[in-house]
Amino acid sequence: MTQDLRVGARAGSWVRRHRGWALTGLAAAAGLAVIVAGQLAPKGDTVPLSVHNAGPGGAKAVSRILGSHGVSVRDVGSFDQAVQALEDRPGATLLLYDGNGFLDSTQLADLTSAAERTVLVTPRLGTLSALDAGISQAGVVPESSPLLEPGCGLPDATAAGTVSGDAGFLYDGGTVCYRPPGSAAGLLASADGGALTVLGSTSAISNRALAKNGNAALVLRTLGKSRDLVWYLPGLSDAGATEAPRTLDGLAPDWVGFLGPWLIFVAVLAMVWRGRRLGPLVFEPLPVVVKAAETAEGRARLYHESHALDRARDNLRAGTLV
Repeated sequence: MTQDLRVGARAGSWVRRHRGWALTGLAAAAGLAVIVAGQLAPKGDTVPLSVHNAGPGGAKAVSRILGSHGVSVRDVGSFDQAVQALEDRPGATLLLYDGNGFLDSTQLADLTSAAERTVLVTPRLGTLSALDAGISQAGVVPESSPLLEPGCGLPDATAAGTVSGDAGFLYDGGTVCYRPPGSAAGLLASADGGALTVLGSTSAISNRALAKNGNAALVLRTLGKSRDLVWYLPGLSDAGATEAPRTLDGLAPDWVGFLGPWLIFVAVLAMVWRGRRLGPLVFEPLPVVVKAAETAEGRARLYHESHALDRARDNLRAGTLV
């Protein structure tokens, strides 16, 4: 019984002595647990213009509105799924947002031939060149033109009226609408009798700005012409899907296969040579206490070498007063 009391007393004494460290450890563990839980917690879709993204940059709102008006929105995650969805839905409209230019000319041709109508959102120069529809890039919407008027005869643009031009891109060729003052290019371009439409704004489709001005009217009329809408946002896995993937070994020249092992062999020889010459490391304790006199003498030498007479005079006066 006495031994148990002694053990308990020692344990209580240890806890009291190390209470601060224990509380600090518990706080650190709790913070780490919160961080890990936050990282592992499921996050919503944050892909720009994704129909599942309810954030400001997503397109969930326009997808829901189109669905409530009888348009079936089919979200696809790969090139093969997009082609298959278009082939299974004759007369469907394709929305293609390939901001990083993952698709090549063959893939673009397959998609546009399978779709009745194609809507390109802020396409890159390579995409437009591959389609060869007579539409080209022509700069960006000036900051001085936050609102754009239709200025064309397209029924969809005329019905929508004024739209937002924030962070938009301009395109030239075909029938052009929403031109900034003094520009021949516009935010909206249509070619091939409406089979190809280029929209130079992701903001107009996003949840953030869909309800502003005539954005919703223009987007809904442009995307809602068919009963079916295939929504395709290409990813890295779609890049060069029509070509055989190239590995790092295939990209490297032939002589790299010999050079790599040779460099490793030379590095090992160098480590053995230098290691034997220098010998093992020796740990030597160094003084950590510097006398005040040494500090004063060192500062005095610095003042003398730099001819800092005024500074030395001020220090002497301050020391005398103290």
